Amino acid sequence: MGYAHEYATAVMRRGRIPMEPADFVPNWSDRPRKGKFFPDAPVLPLPDGGCADDATLGRGLFGPRGTGAFSLPLLGAMLRDSYGLTGRRLAVQANSDLGSLPFHTHANWSRGTSSGGGLYPIGIHWLSGASGPLAPGVYYYDTPRNAFARTLSGDVTGEVRTALGDLEEAAETDQFLVLGVTFWQNAFKYNSFSYHVVTMDIGALLQTWRMWARAHGLHIGAALWFDEPRLGRVLGLDPEEDGVFAVVPLTWEKPDEDDTGKQAAPATPGARVRHVPDERSRRVLTFPTVHAIHAATLEGAADRPAPGTLDSALVTPPGPGERVALPAPLALEATARRALRERRSSFGRFTATTPLDPDRLSAALAAAVAAGTLDTDAETPGAAPLTRQYVFVNHVRGIAPGIYEHDRETNELVLMKLGDFGGFLQENYFLANYNLEQAAAVLVPAARTHTVLDTVGDRGLRLVNAVIGATAQAVYTASSAAGMGCGVALGFDCVSFAEELGLAERGEIPLLVMMIGNEAPRPAGYRFDIVAP
Repeated sequence: MGYAHEYATAVMRRGRIPMEPADFVPNWSDRPRKGKFFPDAPVLPLPDGGCADDATLGRGLFGPRGTGAFSLPLLGAMLRDSYGLTGRRLAVQANSDLGSLPFHTHANWSRGTSSGGGLYPIGIHWLSGASGPLAPGVYYYDTPRNAFARTLSGDVTGEVRTALGDLEEAAETDQFLVLGVTFWQNAFKYNSFSYHVVTMDIGALLQTWRMWARAHGLHIGAALWFDEPRLGRVLGLDPEEDGVFAVVPLTWEKPDEDDTGKQAAPATPGARVRHVPDERSRRVLTFPTVHAIHAATLEGAADRPAPGTLDSALVTPPGPGERVALPAPLALEATARRALRERRSSFGRFTATTPLDPDRLSAALAAAVAAGTLDTDAETPGAAPLTRQYVFVNHVRGIAPGIYEHDRETNELVLMKLGDFGGFLQENYFLANYNLEQAAAVLVPAARTHTVLDTVGDRGLRLVNAVIGATAQAVYTASSAAGMGCGVALGFDCVSFAEELGLAERGEIPLLVMMIGNEAPRPAGYRFDIVAP
């Protein structure tokens, strides 16, 4: 049994037994940047290819797999819509940072993708080969400027292909997006819990790209198993402070010239990024638990699971119980860009005055199901998802309050317990920024984390958490397109939820709470868009 089992158990029980260091207090005045800053790297502004009128979120979630090719304008648009800064918001809401948000140094800059604690620690690196529109090299996505900082000149895509091994998609391209995380950018707030948070952030970003790409007739898949130390060396990362979590091969538009006879770039093991990012924090701390779980997930990093290995860890059919048929999901006709720009956390603005229409609940659940698989190198296409959705119904028109599980095959709710669980929900939520009883429904995704770890090893923790993060992002964005509020939180008593849902027999762990519902009308707020949606 690997260390990831111990870490997953500690995360599950942290509401009752705090993770070490239990007395840790963040030093907000010495917080790191959200992203890296390379002061000496050349900066190349990105074009924005816009968003097609027919690139709806519904198509992005439920449409056919795309077969098109990326271009620089399309890549620029996807990066801006997913992780770039899009605007500033102020509102009267219930989150604890409300008093500081009016100050420019504490401004809340909105982005299309959600992030645990609003910290946005993921570094996006574009490794471009000879077929790309720019000189081959490594480019870091500068989120505040929506630009690329060139951190290395020269074609190192041979190193990426070598690190990815026999991945078929890697052999067909020389364009890759690589996702890395500097742990301090999240650990300064969440300390040992940070690894759990950042692995969910990876899934949230991948899901945004999947929705955006599919809406535009493109495809995004990701590799989570690869020679991570090799890629880390290329990117100039410190293995004690940074991790490489995903590689995304891109299908790129073909150049006009004939490429017959051209050879793929060879491996270049000596090449590496020499630019060093400027660190804002005067004091950078490390946490033994983060080092331990990262080291555990590096074991066998290049040993990609064989097809079907995960089958025993996938969700099983629903249990018995009275069934409630849900209507067809509300059509999500907003463009992917519009839905992502409008996405935000509700933070206490839910109201139960008007019950939620069931087709909106159906849309949120359909989005969660669509994100239950991430098109990664460890998953079998067409197989069952890793996650099951449980639903606490509070105020949904025509559906009795109670606990249900969702049958993804029939789009029905299977009754587990009737009753009002608003008190239970609030008592087992740690923070004061949501009134869970006022939410129309609370969705709880659960996964068989320990079974996944038993089948594919400790690195499977990254996969489980990424799928959960993807589920949260899909529900967030679908809620935006459906015109309802949404909030996602990690601060709940996981043990109490597991007991109330009776998950021990299934070996499942509840990993998030996702609240959806109507919001109070005419909220007070301010919004400034950097770019028009």
